[in-house]
Amino acid sequence: MIEKNWLPCPYTKTPAAGTVHWKAPSNIALVKYWGKNAYQIPANPSISFTLDNCNTITSVDFRKKEHTAPEFDFDFLFEGRPKTTFKPKIQTFFERIVPYMPFLREYHLSIATENSFPHSSGIASSASGMAALALCLVDIEQQMIPEMNPNFFIQKASFLARLGSGSACRSIQGNIVQWGMHDNIPGSSNLYGIPYPQDIHPVFQQYQDTILLVHKEPKHVSSTLGHKLMHGHPFAESRFIQAHDHLNQLQSIFATGDLEAFITIVEREALTLHALMMTSLPYFILMQPPTVEIIQKIWNYRKTSQNPVCFTLDAGANVHLLYPNTVKDEVLQFIQDELIVHCENEHYICDHIGTGAKKINHK
Repeated sequence: MIEKNWLPCPYTKTPAAGTVHWKAPSNIALVKYWGKNAYQIPANPSISFTLDNCNTITSVDFRKKEHTAPEFDFDFLFEGRPKTTFKPKIQTFFERIVPYMPFLREYHLSIATENSFPHSSGIASSASGMAALALCLVDIEQQMIPEMNPNFFIQKASFLARLGSGSACRSIQGNIVQWGMHDNIPGSSNLYGIPYPQDIHPVFQQYQDTILLVHKEPKHVSSTLGHKLMHGHPFAESRFIQAHDHLNQLQSIFATGDLEAFITIVEREALTLHALMMTSLPYFILMQPPTVEIIQKIWNYRKTSQNPVCFTLDAGANVHLLYPNTVKDEVLQFIQDELIVHCENEHYICDHIGTGAKKINHK
């Protein structure tokens, strides 16, 4: 499937060499995307908070080759070291996007990337990684098409990022991003993410996310496999209906700042995601015993303190503790007193809602 809107105009310049740098954030889905169709099209729409401190920084050095060749020519460093296990995923990404970025066959690329958080542990590292790489590539292309419109730049980066990792299309902009066709969200698309276009109450503008690192090792079942297991899943269709319904409910929740209703949807979404894993075939569990203990303590704390804290989970064991900025000090004390004992090496990351990816100027 070729989306003609994203095919480039003829290149008017062909730089011999250069370097681009971008930083892209991770994101945490509130309504989860689980299951996809061909060409990275989501089976249901989703919405996420863009994060800030959890990010990927990627640089791409590009140098024009003497002769264009059918194969892609690139090197890859992850946190300063060659990482050959990542190269097949980048190769697949390039194969998907080369119709939209034909210059890829004409250049040698040296890609270097690093995360501010553990890779493959249930924080969306593929989202921030593919978003940062996509932004670097569109930045290179903009040097060949200087008249490229800034809005087109952002949309194309989101479109391309999706072809590397679905949720990566939500890591280009901030602060609340929606992806996937939904009848009641103007401008929504299966092809790229958009900043949430409806009213957002001020309470959500400075929302906090403390990530409790229960398990920092790579997951034993990848998200890619988990998505595939939604094909033929006995609860797939009812789940997709539920996601649309939750997005409908969030419209008034975001507008009014109804945190009690927000908590119900966010926690239900997290538990639904893991219930789908446990009822797929083959079935699997990514939560760890400390994950469940943390959830129970969050519920008890919310009941006794009346502070509007809630949890969500990505496809992993780590717990995202979400809460408004107004109760930050009290919640951080709760984490110190009761939750870090369940974290691997007592590690957690304090993050908050962010504004999206940023270009890093050359030194």
